[in-house]
Amino acid sequence: MEQTLQVLNDLERAGAISRYAIGGAMGAMFYVEPVLTFDLDVFVVLPQTRGGLLTLEPLYEALRARGYREEDECVNIEGVPVQFLPAYNALLEEALAEARETQYEATPTRVLRPEHLLAIALQTGRDKDRERVRLLREQARLDHNYLTGVLARHKLDDKWNQWKS
Repeated sequence: MEQTLQVLNDLERAGAISRYAIGGAMGAMFYVEPVLTFDLDVFVVLPQTRGGLLTLEPLYEALRARGYREEDECVNIEGVPVQFLPAYNALLEEALAEARETQYEATPTRVLRPEHLLAIALQTGRDKDRERVRLLREQARLDHNYLTGVLARHKLDDKWNQWKS
């Protein structure tokens, strides 16, 4: 995984992505006990095209130039399936901007805050997201004042109240 993160840092330095942070189940593992996952979810800010559209194509071209290939919805980078997820709404944009700088072994990386991981799981709303919310509530050190603000800004208060009971 460390080599994968080094490649992501290289892609950011080269401008193929503007910013990235780890999310999903792998991101949650920085705060709670590990759960089974098959890929590394990486939320990214992509450079915009002249027409203002977001596209993964320049990122995929940069990865292909380094010898990495797509496999279904992922790219295998140093043996780790990585799924690139563009920041497509205000919650994800905020989560990326507020991601925590951390180290994975000797490699710097960013991980979404647990409050944002919880809010994203609420917003997505799948069964596995409900489980992630439960784990984060029970095991992560959540800043409840910060979480309240995130939920209010992104209109997730009602869903939070339903899911936490």
